[in-house]
Amino acid sequence: MITIQPSFPLKSPLFLLLLSLAFLHFKPSFNPTRNQTLARNCTHNRTTRNNYLIRFTDYKSASDHRSYLESSLRSDGWDWIERRNPAAKLPTDFGLLSIEDSVKEAVVEEIENLRFVKDVNVDMSYNRGLLAGGAFKNGQKRPGKIFTSMSFSEEKHFHVSGLSNSSINWSRHLLMQRSQVTSQFGADALWRKGYTGAKVKMAIFDTGIRSDHPHFRNIKERTNWTNEDTLNDNLGHGTFVAGVIAGEDAECLGFAPDTEIYAFRVFTDAQVSYTSWFLDAFNYAIATNMDVLNLSIGGPDYLDLPFVEKVWEITANNIIMVSAIGNDGPLYGTLNNPADQSDVIGVGGIDYSDHIASFSSRGMSTWEIPHGYGRVKPDVVAYGREIMGSKISTGCKTLSGTSVASPVVAGVVCLLVSVIPENKRKEILNPASMKQALVEGAAKLAGPNMYEQGAGRVDLLESYEILKGYQPRASIFPSVLDYTDCPYSWPFCRQPLYAGAMPVVFNATVLNGMGVIGYVQSPPTWYPSNEEGNLLSIRFTYSEIIWPWTGYLALHMQIKAEGAHFSGVIEGNVTVRIYSPPAQGERAARSSICILKLKLNVVSIPPRSKRVLWDQFHSIKYPPGYIPRDSLDVRNDILDWHGDHLHTNFHIMFNMLRDAGYFVETLGSPLTCFDASQYGTLLMVDLEDEYFQEEIEKLRDDVINTGLGLAVFAEWYNVDTMVKMRFFDDNTRSWWTPVTGGANIPALNDLLAPFGIAFGDKILNGDFTIDDEQSRYASGTDILRFPRGGYVHSFPFLDSSESGATQNLLLNSGMNKADSPILGLLEVGEGRVAVYGDSNCLDSSHMVTNCYRLLRKILDFTGSNIKDHVLFSKSAKQDTPLYEDDNHLSSRRTDVNFSLYSAVIGKDLICRCDSRFEVWGTKGYNLHIRGRNRKLPGYPVIDLGGGLNSTVDTMKSRHSKFTERNKDNSFGNRYLGELDMPELVASQWLIPVVVAITGIVLFLSIWRIRQKRRRRRRSSSAWSANL
Repeated sequence: MITIQPSFPLKSPLFLLLLSLAFLHFKPSFNPTRNQTLARNCTHNRTTRNNYLIRFTDYKSASDHRSYLESSLRSDGWDWIERRNPAAKLPTDFGLLSIEDSVKEAVVEEIENLRFVKDVNVDMSYNRGLLAGGAFKNGQKRPGKIFTSMSFSEEKHFHVSGLSNSSINWSRHLLMQRSQVTSQFGADALWRKGYTGAKVKMAIFDTGIRSDHPHFRNIKERTNWTNEDTLNDNLGHGTFVAGVIAGEDAECLGFAPDTEIYAFRVFTDAQVSYTSWFLDAFNYAIATNMDVLNLSIGGPDYLDLPFVEKVWEITANNIIMVSAIGNDGPLYGTLNNPADQSDVIGVGGIDYSDHIASFSSRGMSTWEIPHGYGRVKPDVVAYGREIMGSKISTGCKTLSGTSVASPVVAGVVCLLVSVIPENKRKEILNPASMKQALVEGAAKLAGPNMYEQGAGRVDLLESYEILKGYQPRASIFPSVLDYTDCPYSWPFCRQPLYAGAMPVVFNATVLNGMGVIGYVQSPPTWYPSNEEGNLLSIRFTYSEIIWPWTGYLALHMQIKAEGAHFSGVIEGNVTVRIYSPPAQGERAARSSICILKLKLNVVSIPPRSKRVLWDQFHSIKYPPGYIPRDSLDVRNDILDWHGDHLHTNFHIMFNMLRDAGYFVETLGSPLTCFDASQYGTLLMVDLEDEYFQEEIEKLRDDVINTGLGLAVFAEWYNVDTMVKMRFFDDNTRSWWTPVTGGANIPALNDLLAPFGIAFGDKILNGDFTIDDEQSRYASGTDILRFPRGGYVHSFPFLDSSESGATQNLLLNSGMNKADSPILGLLEVGEGRVAVYGDSNCLDSSHMVTNCYRLLRKILDFTGSNIKDHVLFSKSAKQDTPLYEDDNHLSSRRTDVNFSLYSAVIGKDLICRCDSRFEVWGTKGYNLHIRGRNRKLPGYPVIDLGGGLNSTVDTMKSRHSKFTERNKDNSFGNRYLGELDMPELVASQWLIPVVVAITGIVLFLSIWRIRQKRRRRRRSSSAWSANL
């Protein structure tokens, strides 16, 4: 008997394979994979087991937590790590596990699903340079957590920068002319009153101290939290910090010599620490009732949640924490964590001439960007240059840095704590009341702004007077926003309010000295002092629950339409009532009214041509992703973590634009959330995010029909180079790979496609001159597509990308550099577009030369159609278009889960509270009339060349960027027709559909052949049977 197998199973694998290939192509090019996701993967040949922090919902003994996991987990491949330190016998809220890489995901997922587990985190390590350096050196990451440089010897770091807003005098002879740092604050006046820090428990988290050090009379306890078997300080930093706080040597006196020193050795001799060490040490500080804690460390990662939340717990337990703001000045947006937390006293540094030290980090905080606005930090400043302190064993030395200024303030705090009788300290003193005493008593310095100096220089005696009569209350810091007080109120005082503008956001901090938790009793209220004040409209966002001790109050300020022609000053007060539960022995809730005074300059609406809108929404910064620095020449600071905001690393550019008469506003929501008819130019600089399709369509309409000018400053993007920049990070036990380049060129190319413009993937470097101005092109990109009729400027540069390495070898052999187009200017419809391939000349972070003059000429063109004779010279005009095929354009990375960092991918399009009040919570302006098939009125054709010329045949070629609906020459029909999307996107479904159809036809053909064979065999069998 002959068995006939069905034909479908035999051929179905081929069919399914074809279908699988087809459906795989449906995935957009930016969809994530998990091959190289930041902070998720690690190499098996580098490490096989890693340590993880398991945070529990309750405090229990370590043995109880261990038993819970052992009884609840079914997975193998993990081990409990015993922590042998002074906190081992205390209840804890976390455990430390060693988990095999091969089972990591399964084990972690199972643990996270347990009822009494809060979360699972990698046990991060902290590594800092006590004397110099940072996390990166020559482009390579050092071991440990990403950190910033700490205190240093004056001899090794002598640096002058012209980027600071205030003058600096670093003369070394000043120290000899001055007395002790303690005398600068008048500490001897309190000593004479008998206040010396007695019975104040001071926790110093640092490198330890020697028990027999002659400079200290009251070392109460030394604890070691590291994996080294020593309590001594072998580096000198912890000893120096302790000396500034409580030393009694006549040459280097501390502020509070009777303070009880508790030395927490949390750093090894190699300057390494782990989050688990800190968490145990923090828990021990809570259990032993510390009064003050000094932490002279910091870094940019404010998303290390176990660490950040434990700091909240520290302050919630009434421990006053003082921390250094960072040594990353004079750059803005460089605040370090935990000093940038509102419940921590963040300390900046000044010299003995009351100038902000150039090394002192500047604000604002960047947690709130892009939708909000940063808080004022530092809180106060103190002397931090050439401060005398104790050496490791005996004698004195000088160090500089904010980690020196921090113990200066910590010493002041210890002295102030001792002023309050011991039986009343916990009733009066807490992190909020101490900060109130410091900021309200501080002396405001002439010259620096609020984001450089906070409230000003600490004034010990003024703070003493405040604390003597202190009654628990709530307050707002800063308590005044005065547009007439420049430069202190910078950047607000640099630009007045006017009708029709984006809301100006001011983010103040609520300090609640009444209790660790507080509540806003009723919404804040604006009380104008005159009738003109009714022209001001304020909406508020704020912390409804204030914990621990602090919250925020953000003012979103707009001038009403009826104030379009008003010029003058508006004054008044914002008030908000805060209440806290009654303290022990009290029956009634504590209540306090906070007042924020406003004095605002208002002008009539500026001309449209002078109004510039800055796109903040599409900027992505570190953390949470590996966003690389824009200039690849900067080898020791490879992360883009300064905020990319007008008032952080673009603050000098902002000042320049104001000096030139421009009014610059910020948009932290999608491009659908602004009215283009109000602005001369949309300024897009160094942007890393994607774009909603609605944004692309609206911007095209805004430029062509509404006459909006568009100025784009791009950055490098090269996939091969990004792959090479990948490194293994030992603290997160994972491979870090850039999630994008300096800018997201593939996304920008999508945005610029309707105008026939595209950037390439070269990384260009070199000097050039344009319009008699010498400039440096630092890791910029090139222009690959630009329409005929536009103006393009090209210069000879070296390509430092991985793909350009071969070319550079040939050039070094004697060949001439090829010209690369980097600047393009174009009139399109009613609007104008200018593109430039580099933004480092606008970014003050690592600027070599600025291009502010070029920026002004670009804005003159985009906003007012004023054409500079050099930029628009005949030699620069494009008689033929620039055009390169799609395979020369930058492609998106498909090995990175970009949705983890994007505000677009997988997110809803919505206008948030940084946009005009009338579109809050909506998708934006006029989106109901914008559809995918909407056509715009015709304009002359933009000739894109190379398959995008005006002929129908070339428009049908595979290089066509857009599908043509008909053959007329209108701009709208040609480029904004029925399909209205790039052919690159169409190819993602067209090719797989063809493959699928081919597979189906092939399957049907085989099936028909099999059926014919089957019929023949049946006929043959029947014939044989008849025989």
